[in-house]
Amino acid sequence: MVEQYGAQALNSALAHALEQDDRVVLMGEDIGLYGGAFGVTRGLLERFGSARIRETPISENGVVGVAVGAAMTGLRPVVEIMFMDFILLAADQIINHAAKLHYIYDGQVSVPLVIRTPAGAGRGYGASHSQNLESLFLSAPGLKIVVPSNPSDAKGLLASAIADDNPVLFVEPKSLYEKRGIVPEGPHAVPLGVAQVIRAGDDLTLVTYGGGVDTAVAASNELAEGGIEADVIDLRTLKPMDTQTLITSVNRTGRCIVFEEGHLTGGIGAEISARIMEHCFSALHAPVRRIALPDTPIPSSGVLEQAILPREDHIFEAVETLFDY
Repeated sequence: MVEQYGAQALNSALAHALEQDDRVVLMGEDIGLYGGAFGVTRGLLERFGSARIRETPISENGVVGVAVGAAMTGLRPVVEIMFMDFILLAADQIINHAAKLHYIYDGQVSVPLVIRTPAGAGRGYGASHSQNLESLFLSAPGLKIVVPSNPSDAKGLLASAIADDNPVLFVEPKSLYEKRGIVPEGPHAVPLGVAQVIRAGDDLTLVTYGGGVDTAVAASNELAEGGIEADVIDLRTLKPMDTQTLITSVNRTGRCIVFEEGHLTGGIGAEISARIMEHCFSALHAPVRRIALPDTPIPSSGVLEQAILPREDHIFEAVETLFDY
C-alpha cells in the first residue's frame, strides 16, 4: 500500500494496463509531453512511446470516432477528453456509435472503449468548463458510467473499466486529482456496478457519488453528534446502478437524501428518487429529498460559484424537513 494523490493513482492504473496488455492505447489532446491537463498521463509517453500514447488534434468527435473504430478492430483505447464540457462535441460518436454498435451488429463486434474526463466546479473555471454532464448520458443504452470518489477506487475502477468489453464513460471529479489516499501498489480492481456503504446508520440514507462523498461524510459525522446516524452510500457506478444497495438501506432507514454536484432538473438524483419511490414507497416516512446545483449556469466568480454549489448546510436543512414528518 502507498499514499498517493488521485492523479497518481489514475496514472498507476493506466501504466499497469499498458504494461499488461499491448492492445491498450491512450489517445487525447496534450496527453504526451504535457502529461494531460491535470497531469494524469505524465511520464507515460517516455515509458511507452508515441505508438501507445497518441497525441490528437483538437477534435473530440474525430478522436472518439477513431477510438470507436480502433476498439471494433481489436484495440482497447482510453481516450481523454480535456474537460467534460467538451464531451458534447463527441456525443454522437458515444451515444449513436460506441454504445449501440454491439447491438446493431447482433453481438458480432464489441467496443471496449474508455472515455476519461474531468468534471465539476469549485475552481472558478466558468460555465463551460465546470459542468457535471453525466446525467445526459444516463439514458444511453449500452454505455456504462463510472465516477470514483477516492484514489483507491479511482485506480481499481479504471482498471475494471479498461478490462470491460463495453464502452465506459469514466468521470473524474476535479477534486479527486489532489485528494490523497492509501492505494494498493500492485494490480487493483474494483468491480463496476457495486456501490459502497462507507458509513452505517439506521436513521437516514444519504446517497451520493464522486465529489459529493466528502461533503456527505462530513455532514453525517456532524449529524451523528446530534444523535442522527446516517447510511452514506457512494454509488461509484451510475450505470449499471446498484439499486439493491439503495433499496436495502432505505427500507431500513425510511428516509433518504440524494446529494450530487450536477444540476437538479433531470439529474442523477431524479433517477435515484424514482427508483426509491418504486421499490421503497411503503417504507418511506417522508419524501426523498434532492440536493443539487440550481438550474443556472455555473458562474466564474468565486463568490457566486460558492453561493450555488451544494453544501453541508443544505444537507442539514433537508434533514430537518425529513424529521418533521
